[in-house]
Amino acid sequence: MSDFTSSAAPLARRRLWLGLGCGLLTSLIWGVQAVVSRQSVADGLSAADVTILRFAVASLLLLPLALRRMRPFPVGALGWRRALILTALAGAPYALVLVGGATFAPALHASVIVPGLIPVMTVALAFAVMGERPGLWRMLGLSLVLAGIAAFGWETFGSSRPQESAWIGDLLFVANAVMWSVFGLLARRWGCDAIDVTIATCLLSLLILPVFALTMPMRLGDSAWPAIALQALYQGALVGVGALFLYTKSVELLGAARATLFLPLNPVVTALAGVALLGEYPSGIEIAGMLLVIAGMSVALRAR
Repeated sequence: MSDFTSSAAPLARRRLWLGLGCGLLTSLIWGVQAVVSRQSVADGLSAADVTILRFAVASLLLLPLALRRMRPFPVGALGWRRALILTALAGAPYALVLVGGATFAPALHASVIVPGLIPVMTVALAFAVMGERPGLWRMLGLSLVLAGIAAFGWETFGSSRPQESAWIGDLLFVANAVMWSVFGLLARRWGCDAIDVTIATCLLSLLILPVFALTMPMRLGDSAWPAIALQALYQGALVGVGALFLYTKSVELLGAARATLFLPLNPVVTALAGVALLGEYPSGIEIAGMLLVIAGMSVALRAR
């Protein structure tokens, strides 16, 4: 028994550190994503351009796994109806709205509003649909989140130097939070496998991309190759595939509850990357709002 215990302890430590590493890398990728999306605007790419690049590259990388795993192809155990609904909520339409929001609002707004509002919307929808009542500490955390997001609203609308057109981006980010919250509740209710959902939503998004190409502004032909490569590699490979693997691995090693505790790091990563890469310096009100959202997310995620 003592030999078993002594050998199990180092293994548990390795699993813990590996899980922490996967969680940190996931937050790093997601945090910088808002900055990379914002950079696409400066590089002259449209939201449709970035969405097409993301799902074309991610689908190409996931195709070998899909051919082995998904029966029937490409929806697997999800079935066509559920897979199409989840794709509409978390596939190409979600990415289009997210990148579209980055056209109008600073990168920090995306990384605060979207992950901050997702738990708020999820609790509201769970209460309205399933009658689930959140506990006191979760309500306190969500109240802090809303106070922080209200600070961003004040900066956008009510400050002495309002940010022109940023409100459009903020509203699009709110739509993202609603879409992801509905997606999460449906995936939970249907007992969906995370990898199956990601593969199906990526591959089914390919069906929507021609519609985007025909009906929305496209500037790929006029853009520099380095700008195209940045979006293809980051959005498609790192976000579409890498973050999926790392987050799934962190859930496996740490459990779902502890894996979500890394989410409050996203705004910090975005704020630092925005300053370093874009020269977007947050105002005092935005910093205060970010800290409120981080505190609220931390409290809400730890609450039962």
